[in-house]
Amino acid sequence: MKHKTPIALVMVIDAVGLSTIEYLLKNYDKEINMPNLSRLGLGRIVNPEFKKRFGLSGAGLGADGTLKNVDMNYAARINQVSATADSLVGHREMMGIVDDRTYDLFPDGFNKDYLAEIEKRTGRKTFFNKMAGGIEAIELNADEHEKTGNLIVYASKCDPLIQIAMNEAIIPVKEQHKIADIAFDLAMEMKIPITRAIARSYIKNADGEIARTSNRHDSVLPIGGKTLIDIMNEKNIWTIAVGKTSDLVNTHYSEIIKLKEKDFIDPSLGLNFVHPKKKDTNPFSVQGIINAISVSKSVYRPFGSFIFANLVDTDSLYGHTRDIEGAIKSLEEIDRNIPLIENRLGEGDLFMITADHGMEHKDDYGYHSNEPLPLIVERICFDCNLGGIKTGASKGLTQVGHIVSQLLNCEEEYLNLPGIKGVLEKSLKK
Repeated sequence: MKHKTPIALVMVIDAVGLSTIEYLLKNYDKEINMPNLSRLGLGRIVNPEFKKRFGLSGAGLGADGTLKNVDMNYAARINQVSATADSLVGHREMMGIVDDRTYDLFPDGFNKDYLAEIEKRTGRKTFFNKMAGGIEAIELNADEHEKTGNLIVYASKCDPLIQIAMNEAIIPVKEQHKIADIAFDLAMEMKIPITRAIARSYIKNADGEIARTSNRHDSVLPIGGKTLIDIMNEKNIWTIAVGKTSDLVNTHYSEIIKLKEKDFIDPSLGLNFVHPKKKDTNPFSVQGIINAISVSKSVYRPFGSFIFANLVDTDSLYGHTRDIEGAIKSLEEIDRNIPLIENRLGEGDLFMITADHGMEHKDDYGYHSNEPLPLIVERICFDCNLGGIKTGASKGLTQVGHIVSQLLNCEEEYLNLPGIKGVLEKSLKK
């Protein structure tokens, strides 16, 4: 279907770098069902030994394992240029912020002075203060928290942040969010190198089972510079954040879509919750993407629309828990939903799929990893040349923003962002 103004959609499959995909395939001996990701080029950019898992036979492959015939879509392996493998850093790089800083993990917990000041400012005691996975920290400490109202404080095993777990029945959600803001502001005052403070909201059901809720709140490191989102806002391009992208690239958006209730999922779409206890959030994000496309096509937006979406389950639900089968099933469901998205886009629209970082499975936990990432670009009704849009002209995840900026007529402004200019200057010196 044709419509007058273009849509650029960037869909981030969280924590699914190419080394991560290859690890999952290596440790999953069943057949995979990802025909759409294969069609779009994912099977062409994995290492040669994994190509056949995507239905690619030796026919059409050269001696080096690369596909020789021209394909309808652009697909490439890229490496981020920022220093730290982190969701916040990866998403910001896509929008033109390159971060050379490194951030600390806290294997021994946080210093006593910091926690004492949190207690003073929030009026609540803290306890636990160890490095742990989220569910682990909550399960170990829920009883004490619920008896005392004290805050479960723990350090992430893979991200430079402080997490504070709280039961919604004990501490109201509004207060939880304020506590996270206090913890983050204080960290900035004391120069503690974190990128976020997270209020990890949870509930207990009638059987006593713990479930984290969508009421989590991230208090986030200031961006410290202008982003592609800001450029688009200035040019009256409609900007839409779906899922957690607005928490990570925390600037102004024309619209933020964070669906939480199953009542808002259109049953005619056939979106599936693949987790056995239906803890998935991806169906809400896919519904949000579809809503964003539908409105963008029906409402007058003379300069186009940009949709920035994140599918988080492959990180939070299946990545850190090292659930290989769960991650594969989640990817298969994402694959199954791709035509629902494509069929709603119009001629000339852009659909991009990438990842913000990888996930390395170690013996104790899944850790964020800096690894090659997929960059898949489809322009509806065009071939892999994308109607003349340049690819590979920038570096790493900054290519995402560069491709979007070309479609939406703000390339010059994007290339003049300080982070982008710095990346281009470095590449020219090489």
